Amino acid sequence: MLRIGDIIFSLDVLEKKFVCDLHDCHGNCCREGDSGAPLTDEEVGKLKEIWPVVRKYMRPEGIKAVEAQGTSVVDFENENVTPLISNAECAYTIIESGILRCSIEKVWTEGKISFQKPLSCHLFPVRMKQYSDFLAVNYQELPLCAGARRKGFKDGVYLYEFLKEPLIRALGGEAYAELCIAAEELRKRK
Repeated sequence: MLRIGDIIFSLDVLEKKFVCDLHDCHGNCCREGDSGAPLTDEEVGKLKEIWPVVRKYMRPEGIKAVEAQGTSVVDFENENVTPLISNAECAYTIIESGILRCSIEKVWTEGKISFQKPLSCHLFPVRMKQYSDFLAVNYQELPLCAGARRKGFKDGVYLYEFLKEPLIRALGGEAYAELCIAAEELRKRK
C-alpha cells in the first residue's frame, strides 16, 4: 500500500497495466455488477438536473427504467446508484456499433451539459471508499477486463496513467503528481 496524505492506494493501481479495449469487452462494465453505478450525493442532484437533456439520447427501455425508478436509486447496501434496466444494465446506457456506452457522456461530449458522467464510471475499474480517517483507492480486477489488461501490457500503460483524468478529477492534480512520483520510485526499486 501507498499513503499520500489521507489517501491510501493499493499497489495494484501503480503496478498493473491497463487500457480499456471496448472492442473486446463491448462496454460490459455498464452491465456487470450487483447494482447500478455508485453515485455521490452531488451526482444524485446532477442527474436530476440533466435528465431532461440526457433523456433525448437514451434508449426507450432506459427512459422507462428512469421514469419508473427515478434518476437515481438506493441499492441494497443503502448507497445511491444509477437505476438499472431489468436488474441488468445501467439505464443510462446506449448501444453504438454493438458497444454499450454512456448517454450522459455522449451529451457531455456534444457540449450540452457540463457533467461528464458519474465519477465511479470514469474511474472504473478503480473503486474509492471513504473511511473515517482515510480514502481507500483500490483496483478491482475483473474477468471482463482481461482484454484491457492485455492491451495495457502490450501498450506499456499503467492503470494510474490510463486513469489520469478521472484520478485528477477525484483527487486533484497535486495528489496525482505525487502518485506518479511514487510509481516511478517503486519501479526504480524493482
